[in-house]
Amino acid sequence: LDAHITDDTELLRAEISERGGRPIEVIEGPLMDGMNVVGDLFGSGKMFLPQVVKSARVMKRAVAHLIPFIEAEKKPGDVETKKGTIVMATVKGDVHDIGKNIVGVVLQCNNYDVIDLGVMVPAQKILDAAKEHDADIIGLSGLITPSLDEMVNFAAEMERQGLTIPLLIGGATTSRAHTAVKVDKKYDGPVVWVKDASRSVPVVAALLSDEQRPGLLRDLQEDYDGLRERYAQRSDAKVIVPIDQARANRTPIHWDGYVPPQPAQPGVQVFTDYPIAELRDYIDWQPFFNAWEMKGRFPDILNNPASGEAARKLYDDAQEMLDRIIDEKWLTAAGVMGLFPAAAVGDDIVVTTEAGETVLHQVRQQTEHREGIPHRSLADFVAPKQSGLQDWVGAFAVTAGLGSQDKVKEFKAALDDYSAILLEALADRLAEAFAERLHERVRTEIWGYQSDEKLDNEALIKEQYVGIRPAPGYPACPEHTEKQVIWDLLDVQATTGIELTESMAMWPGAAVSGLYFSHPQSQYFVVGRLGRDQVEDYARRKGWTVAEAERWLGPNLGYRTDDE
Repeated sequence: LDAHITDDTELLRAEISERGGRPIEVIEGPLMDGMNVVGDLFGSGKMFLPQVVKSARVMKRAVAHLIPFIEAEKKPGDVETKKGTIVMATVKGDVHDIGKNIVGVVLQCNNYDVIDLGVMVPAQKILDAAKEHDADIIGLSGLITPSLDEMVNFAAEMERQGLTIPLLIGGATTSRAHTAVKVDKKYDGPVVWVKDASRSVPVVAALLSDEQRPGLLRDLQEDYDGLRERYAQRSDAKVIVPIDQARANRTPIHWDGYVPPQPAQPGVQVFTDYPIAELRDYIDWQPFFNAWEMKGRFPDILNNPASGEAARKLYDDAQEMLDRIIDEKWLTAAGVMGLFPAAAVGDDIVVTTEAGETVLHQVRQQTEHREGIPHRSLADFVAPKQSGLQDWVGAFAVTAGLGSQDKVKEFKAALDDYSAILLEALADRLAEAFAERLHERVRTEIWGYQSDEKLDNEALIKEQYVGIRPAPGYPACPEHTEKQVIWDLLDVQATTGIELTESMAMWPGAAVSGLYFSHPQSQYFVVGRLGRDQVEDYARRKGWTVAEAERWLGPNLGYRTDDE
């Protein structure tokens, strides 16, 4: 697509120059005409994100060739023709930026000036950049649940500092409801939740248009008022049973006669430079296409009449890049796992190591259930201490992202956002593949409780195996600081290089961590809303104040806190 872009751009520039024109006319004429077509096709669903990002690569490289000529003949009074300036950042403590990067490229394609501050950006740095660049809009991105609080705090800081420009909110854990109920209340300026890249352009265009903005804000206010009203009613309507009653209705597991499987290889094992060629076969491609906002199930998406051609090209590009990742060692995969004696004590799991006892704190479902449906906790799947049984629990952390940041910077320096985003998406998939492969090895050889398991990748993706690997921060154990317990148990940072941020995000972002349970009745579930009595009890068990527990369990609270 861009093999001859420099030559073609130079031909156009020379041709315009011969007739007395200026190099800026190449951008304002044919290049912007082309990008307008791209924008129209994308907006109407006839072009897909991978094609848009590739088009941006063409545009950026053409502009890069023209900039020296434009600067050389710049005249007094020349003004920028950008539609507006947007400062974007992934909030403090969060590391995920694939979606933000895609949105930034799409906005650039539509002639907006995007200042991307990257990941883990403190609030004041974002606000300073907005003032420095005279930004028209600020965009915040976040993936993990603590980022929701960070966005609320940021909105309050915008209000305190007297800003009035629009604030865009986006990312996997964000929602219209959270934006309406929590963020919008803190800031008098416009606050808009943007679902995906395809919505970013019309929203930004409307916010910066004197004609469209009043209608958008009016509709937004009506929508937010409705969401806040429904939120208030929903909170009151959820019936939460006392925690003692929920505990009495625990998962019915009969421990009499059960023999917990003893690991073939107990203790900690470290995996340095794990073969990525082996992990490639364990990739789940569905989330890869989701990241590129391409709708449809894999592999059917490759033959979709509307998007099949674009999907096949993206898949082929991914395969070619995987070849290079392996052959040229762009990425390094590293991991650590361990299996430890364990026993359930109430809703906690006590793990025994050579250094002593470590507690994995768990929470329990507490909303009212139908008769016969238990209130589950992960602690239910480990033999209670009073049973006298010797049970075991595992923990792990893996990454396939070591080296990715250097390569991403290299691509961005070459104005190749497409390859940068593609590499980040593949690193994420390889990290998940590593988690899948290591869990398979745990079941079949390291713990060995399913030594005769024979499942293909599709069956693994569908979780048709015995046992689970829940991750802190996800529905069955939603409290993120439990990752720190895993880090301490396995000395994760020293053994793998994976760090935890202050918000408990893993760095590099292409990383997965969690626990291993072997009991045949263990299953994934959603904890859901928690009552004040359980949150107070959890705070006591963790050695926290109730306010700390409420902060880390915020999305799961089934009651109003004092500051609401």
